[in-house]
Amino acid sequence: MPRFTLAALISLVLLSACAKNDTAETVPADQVVATVNGQPIQQSTFDLYVETFAKQSGREVSEEQKAELLDQYIGMRLAAEKAEKDGLAKEPKVRDQLELSRMNVIVDAALQKYLEDNPVKDEDLKPEYDAQVAAMPREYHARHILVEDKDTADALTKELQGGADFAKLAAKRSKDSSSSNGGDLGWFTPDSMVKPFADAVVTMQPGQITSTPVQSEFGWHVIKLEDTRASAPPPFEDVKDRVKVLVQRKKLQAYLEQLRTGAKVEKKSAPAPVAEATG
Repeated sequence: MPRFTLAALISLVLLSACAKNDTAETVPADQVVATVNGQPIQQSTFDLYVETFAKQSGREVSEEQKAELLDQYIGMRLAAEKAEKDGLAKEPKVRDQLELSRMNVIVDAALQKYLEDNPVKDEDLKPEYDAQVAAMPREYHARHILVEDKDTADALTKELQGGADFAKLAAKRSKDSSSSNGGDLGWFTPDSMVKPFADAVVTMQPGQITSTPVQSEFGWHVIKLEDTRASAPPPFEDVKDRVKVLVQRKKLQAYLEQLRTGAKVEKKSAPAPVAEATG
Protein backbone atom coordinates (compact mmCIF):
# COMPACT_ATOMS: atom_id res chain seq x y z
CA MET A 1 0.00 0.00 0.00
CA PRO A 2 1.52 3.39 -0.93
CA ARG A 3 2.28 5.66 2.01
CA PHE A 4 2.10 9.45 1.93
CA THR A 5 1.53 12.44 4.19
CA LEU A 6 -2.21 12.62 4.70
CA ALA A 7 -2.01 16.24 5.80
CA ALA A 8 -0.69 17.26 2.39
CA LEU A 9 -3.48 15.49 0.49
CA ILE A 10 -6.47 15.70 2.78
CA SER A 11 -7.25 19.29 1.78
CA LEU A 12 -7.83 18.13 -1.79
CA VAL A 13 -10.37 15.57 -0.62
CA LEU A 14 -12.05 17.95 1.82
CA LEU A 15 -12.34 20.67 -0.78
CA SER A 16 -13.82 18.32 -3.34
CA ALA A 17 -16.23 16.86 -0.78
CA CYS A 18 -17.34 20.26 0.52
CA ALA A 19 -17.71 21.80 -2.92
CA LYS A 20 -21.03 21.62 -4.73
CA ASN A 21 -21.28 18.05 -5.97
CA ASP A 22 -21.85 17.33 -9.63
CA THR A 23 -24.41 14.66 -10.36
CA ALA A 24 -23.41 11.62 -12.40
CA GLU A 25 -25.54 12.97 -15.25
CA THR A 26 -23.64 16.28 -15.53
CA VAL A 27 -20.21 14.63 -15.86
CA PRO A 28 -19.48 12.63 -19.02
CA ALA A 29 -18.98 8.96 -18.23
CA ASP A 30 -15.52 8.88 -19.76
CA GLN A 31 -14.42 11.58 -17.27
CA VAL A 32 -15.49 9.62 -14.18
CA VAL A 33 -13.26 7.05 -12.45
CA ALA A 34 -15.79 6.03 -9.77
CA THR A 35 -18.97 7.10 -8.03
CA VAL A 36 -19.43 7.38 -4.27
CA ASN A 37 -23.02 7.31 -3.04
CA GLY A 38 -24.11 8.39 -6.49
CA GLN A 39 -21.62 11.26 -6.71
CA PRO A 40 -18.85 11.10 -9.34
CA ILE A 41 -15.12 11.21 -8.75
CA GLN A 42 -13.84 13.06 -11.77
CA GLN A 43 -10.79 11.84 -13.63
CA SER A 44 -9.13 15.26 -13.38
CA THR A 45 -9.51 15.32 -9.58
CA PHE A 46 -8.09 11.84 -9.19
CA ASP A 47 -5.24 12.68 -11.59
CA LEU A 48 -4.31 15.60 -9.34
CA TYR A 49 -4.42 13.30 -6.32
CA VAL A 50 -2.04 10.87 -8.06
CA GLU A 51 0.23 13.71 -9.19
CA THR A 52 0.47 15.01 -5.63
CA PHE A 53 1.39 11.57 -4.35
CA ALA A 54 4.03 11.16 -7.08
CA LYS A 55 5.65 14.48 -6.14
CA GLN A 56 5.75 13.52 -2.48
CA SER A 57 7.15 10.06 -3.06
CA GLY A 58 9.59 11.19 -5.76
CA ARG A 59 8.75 8.31 -8.06
CA GLU A 60 6.39 7.43 -10.84
CA VAL A 61 3.09 5.79 -9.95
CA SER A 62 2.43 2.40 -11.52
CA GLU A 63 -1.01 1.29 -12.70
CA GLU A 64 -1.21 -1.08 -9.73
CA GLN A 65 -0.49 1.80 -7.35
CA LYS A 66 -3.11 3.94 -9.08
CA ALA A 67 -5.70 1.28 -8.27
CA GLU A 68 -4.61 1.33 -4.62
CA LEU A 69 -4.64 5.13 -4.57
CA LEU A 70 -8.18 5.14 -5.96
CA ASP A 71 -9.29 2.88 -3.10
CA GLN A 72 -7.58 5.22 -0.64
CA TYR A 73 -9.17 8.26 -2.22
CA ILE A 74 -12.62 6.66 -2.04
CA GLY A 75 -12.06 5.88 1.64
CA MET A 76 -10.98 9.44 2.36
CA ARG A 77 -13.92 10.80 0.33
CA LEU A 78 -16.37 8.71 2.38
CA ALA A 79 -14.76 9.87 5.63
CA ALA A 80 -14.93 13.50 4.49
CA GLU A 81 -18.59 13.23 3.48
CA LYS A 82 -19.48 11.58 6.80
CA ALA A 83 -17.63 14.34 8.67
CA GLU A 84 -19.56 17.00 6.78
CA LYS A 85 -22.88 15.27 7.52
CA ASP A 86 -21.88 15.28 11.19
CA GLY A 87 -21.35 19.03 11.00
CA LEU A 88 -17.58 19.00 11.41
CA ALA A 89 -17.12 21.36 8.46
CA LYS A 90 -18.97 24.03 10.46
CA GLU A 91 -16.67 23.79 13.47
CA PRO A 92 -14.55 26.97 13.67
CA LYS A 93 -11.14 25.29 13.43
CA VAL A 94 -12.15 23.00 10.56
CA ARG A 95 -13.91 25.85 8.78
CA ASP A 96 -10.78 28.01 9.07
CA GLN A 97 -8.56 25.19 7.79
CA LEU A 98 -10.83 24.71 4.78
CA GLU A 99 -10.78 28.42 4.04
CA LEU A 100 -6.97 28.51 4.26
CA SER A 101 -6.72 25.49 1.97
CA ARG A 102 -9.07 27.11 -0.53
CA MET A 103 -7.11 30.35 -0.42
CA ASN A 104 -3.77 28.55 -0.89
CA VAL A 105 -5.08 26.79 -4.00
CA ILE A 106 -6.49 29.98 -5.52
CA VAL A 107 -3.40 32.07 -4.68
CA ASP A 108 -1.07 29.46 -6.12
CA ALA A 109 -3.08 29.40 -9.34
CA ALA A 110 -3.16 33.21 -9.48
CA LEU A 111 0.59 33.57 -9.03
CA GLN A 112 1.30 30.89 -11.61
CA LYS A 113 -0.95 32.73 -14.07
CA TYR A 114 0.80 36.02 -13.31
CA LEU A 115 4.18 34.46 -14.14
CA GLU A 116 2.77 32.98 -17.33
CA ASP A 117 1.38 36.38 -18.36
CA ASN A 118 4.58 38.16 -17.27
CA PRO A 119 7.37 35.70 -18.03
CA VAL A 120 10.97 36.31 -16.99
CA LYS A 121 13.06 37.23 -20.01
CA ASP A 122 16.64 36.11 -20.58
CA GLU A 123 17.81 39.72 -20.50
CA ASP A 124 16.45 40.02 -16.94
CA LEU A 125 18.77 37.32 -15.64
CA LYS A 126 22.26 38.77 -16.13
CA PRO A 127 21.59 41.97 -14.12
CA GLU A 128 20.29 39.85 -11.22
CA TYR A 129 23.33 37.56 -11.48
CA ASP A 130 25.66 40.58 -11.40
CA ALA A 131 23.84 41.97 -8.37
CA GLN A 132 24.15 38.66 -6.53
CA VAL A 133 27.86 38.43 -7.38
CA ALA A 134 28.44 41.99 -6.13
CA ALA A 135 26.74 41.07 -2.83
CA MET A 136 28.90 37.99 -2.25
CA PRO A 137 30.99 38.32 0.93
CA ARG A 138 34.77 38.55 0.74
CA GLU A 139 36.83 35.54 1.74
CA TYR A 140 39.48 35.65 4.46
CA HIS A 141 42.54 33.53 5.18
CA ALA A 142 43.56 33.59 8.83
CA ARG A 143 45.40 31.74 11.57
CA HIS A 144 44.52 31.74 15.23
CA ILE A 145 45.70 30.55 18.62
CA LEU A 146 42.89 29.44 20.91
CA VAL A 147 43.44 29.32 24.68
CA GLU A 148 41.28 29.05 27.79
CA ASP A 149 41.85 32.42 29.47
CA LYS A 150 42.62 36.05 28.65
CA ASP A 151 45.85 36.19 30.66
CA THR A 152 47.36 33.44 28.54
CA ALA A 153 46.10 35.13 25.37
CA ASP A 154 47.64 38.46 26.48
CA ALA A 155 50.98 36.76 27.16
CA LEU A 156 50.95 35.12 23.71
CA THR A 157 50.13 38.48 22.09
CA LYS A 158 53.21 40.02 23.74
CA GLU A 159 55.39 37.16 22.48
CA LEU A 160 54.12 37.72 18.95
CA GLN A 161 54.69 41.47 19.22
CA GLY A 162 58.24 40.63 20.26
CA GLY A 163 58.81 38.69 17.03
CA ALA A 164 57.70 35.13 17.88
CA ASP A 165 56.65 32.96 14.92
CA PHE A 166 52.83 32.74 14.86
CA ALA A 167 52.61 29.27 13.29
CA LYS A 168 55.14 27.75 15.72
CA LEU A 169 53.42 29.35 18.70
CA ALA A 170 50.01 28.11 17.51
CA ALA A 171 51.35 24.59 17.07
CA LYS A 172 52.70 24.66 20.61
CA ARG A 173 50.03 26.51 22.57
CA SER A 174 46.64 26.44 20.73
CA LYS A 175 43.99 24.03 21.97
CA ASP A 176 42.22 24.12 18.58
CA SER A 177 42.57 21.24 16.11
CA SER A 178 44.14 23.72 13.67
CA SER A 179 47.24 23.76 15.89
CA SER A 180 48.65 20.84 13.91
CA ASN A 181 48.70 23.19 10.91
CA GLY A 182 50.12 26.19 12.68
CA GLY A 183 46.66 27.55 13.48
CA ASP A 184 45.80 27.85 9.77
CA LEU A 185 42.03 28.06 9.19
CA GLY A 186 42.28 28.28 5.40
CA TRP A 187 39.89 30.45 3.38
CA PHE A 188 36.47 31.22 4.84
CA THR A 189 33.63 33.74 4.72
CA PRO A 190 32.67 35.66 7.87
CA ASP A 191 29.26 33.99 8.10
CA SER A 192 30.96 30.63 8.63
CA MET A 193 32.67 31.79 11.84
CA VAL A 194 31.34 32.72 15.26
CA LYS A 195 30.38 36.40 15.33
CA PRO A 196 33.11 37.81 17.65
CA PHE A 197 35.79 36.11 15.53
CA ALA A 198 34.24 37.28 12.24
CA ASP A 199 33.74 40.84 13.53
CA ALA A 200 37.43 41.06 14.39
CA VAL A 201 38.70 39.58 11.12
CA VAL A 202 36.74 41.91 8.81
CA THR A 203 38.40 44.96 10.46
CA MET A 204 41.97 43.67 10.03
CA GLN A 205 44.56 44.18 7.31
CA PRO A 206 46.62 41.33 5.79
CA GLY A 207 49.58 40.52 8.03
CA GLN A 208 47.96 42.12 11.08
CA ILE A 209 47.70 40.36 14.45
CA THR A 210 45.00 41.27 16.96
CA SER A 211 46.36 43.59 19.66
CA THR A 212 43.58 42.54 22.00
CA PRO A 213 42.45 38.87 22.27
CA VAL A 214 38.95 38.06 21.01
CA GLN A 215 36.58 36.12 23.26
CA SER A 216 34.06 33.65 21.85
CA GLU A 217 32.10 30.71 23.21
CA PHE A 218 35.17 28.53 22.53
CA GLY A 219 37.68 30.59 24.50
CA TRP A 220 40.12 33.39 23.71
CA HIS A 221 41.52 33.88 20.21
CA VAL A 222 44.72 35.52 19.07
CA ILE A 223 44.23 36.06 15.34
CA LYS A 224 46.51 36.75 12.40
CA LEU A 225 44.95 37.72 9.08
CA GLU A 226 47.02 36.28 6.22
CA ASP A 227 45.08 37.60 3.23
CA THR A 228 41.66 38.50 1.81
CA ARG A 229 40.08 38.13 -1.61
CA ALA A 230 36.80 38.49 -3.50
CA SER A 231 34.70 35.33 -3.57
CA ALA A 232 34.88 33.42 -6.84
CA PRO A 233 31.37 33.47 -8.35
CA PRO A 234 29.93 30.38 -10.05
CA PRO A 235 29.65 30.61 -13.86
CA PHE A 236 26.43 32.27 -15.00
CA GLU A 237 25.30 29.27 -17.03
CA ASP A 238 25.69 26.98 -14.00
CA VAL A 239 23.28 29.04 -11.88
CA LYS A 240 20.99 30.43 -14.57
CA ASP A 241 17.98 28.43 -13.36
CA ARG A 242 18.49 29.56 -9.76
CA VAL A 243 18.79 33.17 -10.88
CA LYS A 244 15.52 32.80 -12.78
CA VAL A 245 13.81 31.65 -9.58
CA LEU A 246 15.15 34.73 -7.77
CA VAL A 247 13.84 37.04 -10.50
CA GLN A 248 10.45 35.32 -10.45
CA ARG A 249 10.29 35.69 -6.68
CA LYS A 250 11.02 39.41 -6.95
CA LYS A 251 8.36 39.81 -9.65
CA LEU A 252 5.81 38.14 -7.40
CA GLN A 253 6.83 40.25 -4.41
CA ALA A 254 6.41 43.40 -6.49
CA TYR A 255 3.02 42.17 -7.74
CA LEU A 256 1.79 41.47 -4.21
CA GLU A 257 3.03 44.86 -3.05
CA GLN A 258 1.15 46.46 -5.93
CA LEU A 259 -2.04 44.70 -4.84
CA ARG A 260 -1.45 45.78 -1.27
CA THR A 261 -0.88 49.40 -2.30
CA GLY A 262 -4.18 49.46 -4.17
CA ALA A 263 -6.15 47.90 -1.32
CA LYS A 264 -7.68 49.38 1.80
CA VAL A 265 -6.15 47.45 4.70
CA GLU A 266 -7.03 48.08 8.33
CA LYS A 267 -5.14 46.10 10.93
CA LYS A 268 -6.72 45.45 14.28
CA SER A 269 -4.81 44.28 17.31
CA ALA A 270 -5.37 40.65 18.18
CA PRO A 271 -7.57 40.07 21.22
CA ALA A 272 -5.77 39.09 24.39
CA PRO A 273 -5.91 35.36 25.16
CA VAL A 274 -8.58 34.35 27.63
CA ALA A 275 -7.05 33.29 30.92
CA GLU A 276 -7.97 29.79 32.05
CA ALA A 277 -10.02 29.61 35.21
CA THR A 278 -8.19 28.13 38.16
CA GLY A 279 -9.80 26.06 40.77
